[in-house]
Order: sequence, then structure tokens, then C-alpha cells
Amino acid sequence: MLRGISFCICISVMLSLFAQNEESNFIAPDRTIHKRSEIIKRAIKKFLDFSDFDTAYISPNRYNYALMLDHFTNYEYYSVGSGTPEPQRLRFSPKPHNKIGVYFGWRWLFLGWAVDADGLYGKKNGKKRGREFDLSLYSSKLGVDIFYKRTGNSYKIHKITGFSDRIPTDYSEDFNGLKVKMKGLNLYYIFNNRRFSYPAAFSQSTNQRRSAGSFITGFSVSAHNLDFDYTQLPPIIQETMNPGMKVNHIKYTNISLNFGYAYNWVFARNCLACLSLNPAVAYKTSRIRKAAEEEEEEETDEWYKNFNIDFILRVGIVYNNSKYFAGTSFVGRTYDYYRSNFSLNNGFGTLQVYAGFNFCLKKEHRKKKQ
Repeated sequence: MLRGISFCICISVMLSLFAQNEESNFIAPDRTIHKRSEIIKRAIKKFLDFSDFDTAYISPNRYNYALMLDHFTNYEYYSVGSGTPEPQRLRFSPKPHNKIGVYFGWRWLFLGWAVDADGLYGKKNGKKRGREFDLSLYSSKLGVDIFYKRTGNSYKIHKITGFSDRIPTDYSEDFNGLKVKMKGLNLYYIFNNRRFSYPAAFSQSTNQRRSAGSFITGFSVSAHNLDFDYTQLPPIIQETMNPGMKVNHIKYTNISLNFGYAYNWVFARNCLACLSLNPAVAYKTSRIRKAAEEEEEEETDEWYKNFNIDFILRVGIVYNNSKYFAGTSFVGRTYDYYRSNFSLNNGFGTLQVYAGFNFCLKKEHRKKKQ
């Protein structure tokens, strides 16, 4: 009897200890998960806290709204080349495309409407223009570029290398055999965001009071689709054109990681100059449709995967006394594609010249003013 009672007591104690151990095992992970979630929440909050900056270097905009007049000039170029049997290169570019618009701003976001300024200047030539969309948003820590481009038929051959000696060095000819579609997204992070301000140079939502710089890292993805009808080239070019350049269609996806540096130089009171350069290591997957070398042959599609170097450049000069601002900026991107006996280089950029003013003081600044 006593043995039976002792056995039952032992079993009860063991079960009790096991239950306590299981309970502690369940509680501990819950506490760990809770701590981890709190750490992640704090990290995200700090990461997204765009008001965390050193006021000795950066001062915020004291106004809620802005009105701005803006003039855009868009540039682009494409260069096709081949190395054998002789190095050859053709460079194409359209005339710069001008737009003028009026924009309304709230904090760091500007919305407005722009019209084709070439028509206002009397420069329209009846050729089909392409479509383009380019949006850049700047905050203290993060930035994003979104772009879309579809070209028209207003290209000119501007530079020729390695072809017949009969072609003059200043040769220029209309070319309607190039059509390009491009779309992409750039994301980047600013490390020294407490002392360096991209918005001060490019969106006027803050003021840079003292010179400062920062390392910048980012991620980009873009899709490129190019149709190249080389049969529309002048006969004098086709006669000596390398077989490697006879490509009808190029389609590639560009994925890149970039790392660079930007610097804001306050060279006078309320005056700022910014220079930013981000080289990028890009991974490209591409499909190239090559022309048949003989009449009885068919066109062939070939897939390639390789790494190349791209660049993102930003330059800005601005005057901003908090109430009134004026300046100019340029944002440019280059994409380079190389494979055996063929290369494609293209770049595009936007030059802005703008002037405007801020209005409607924020509540906290109205109180200080009183």
C-alpha cells in the first residue's frame, strides 16, 4: 500500500515538474518573440523617422505649401558598336525635348501640369514624339526614382566611327529605324541623413545650413526593349557594316546594386551646390535577335547573361531663403551592355530650371512669429 502511494506521489511530482517545464518553454519563446518584435518596431520607426536630423546642419521648411514654375529639357542618346573585323560605332540621339509647367507643392511632394514647350517656341517638325514619365521623390533617408520612356521617330545619326572614309566627320542624317521602350525603378538609402539633405538640393523641402556629405547605397531594376532596323541606314553605312552590328531586336532586364557618395556644398548664405555619383554593378539577362548572314538563313534569338557597370549622376545648384527659391538640377542615368562583338550604350537625363515661393506658415512657426 505504502509502495503504491509512494509511486503515485513520485508520478505526480514528475508530471508537475514536466508541466512547469513545458509552461516555461512556452512562455520563454513568447517573451523572446515579443522582445524581437519590439526591437523590429523600434528599428522601423527610427528608419522611417524623417524628422530626425541635426538642426545645426539642416533646417526644415517652415511652410506648408509651394508654387513653382519649372522648365524641363530631356536628353537621350544610344550608341551601337562592334569590335571585329574593324572597330565601328554608331551614335543616335533626338533633339532635346522641352516642357514647361506650373506645380503646386505640399511638403516634399509636387504635382502639376506641363506642356510641350517646343510647340510654343515654334520648333515642332511634325515627327512623332515619344512618351516619357520621370518621377523622383526625396526624403531625408530614402529616395525613389520611377521612370518610363517610349521613343518617337526623331533620331539623328550624330557620330560615326570606323566606317568608310567617304563619310565626312560631321556627318548627320535622320534615322527612323530605332524604337526604344524603357521602364525602371531606383531605390536608395542615405547613411548620413542627420547632416546631409538630398531634399535641400532637389525638392526644397529642407535647407542645408552647413556643408556635409554622405555615402549612398541603392537598388535598381529596369526593363529595356530596343528595335533596331539597320536596313534603314544609308547605303554608304550598310556597305561596310560589321556583321556583329546587324541586330534587329534587343530585350534585356537590368538588376543592379549601387554605392556612391553625395556632397552638399554651402558656398554662400542660402546657396547650395550638390554633386552625387552612384556607380552600379548590374546583372543583365538579355535576348538578342540577330539578322541572318545569308539570304537562305533565318533570324536567330540568343540569350546572354553578364555583368556590366552603370551610373547615376545628380547635380544641383539652388538658392533658398525659406520663402523664395530658384535653381537648376540635372539627373542622368547611363546603361552599358557588352557581349562578344557587340555593345549597346544608352543614357538619358533631365535638366530642370525652376523658381518658386513657399506660403502658409506651419502652426508651430506662426506661434513663434507672434
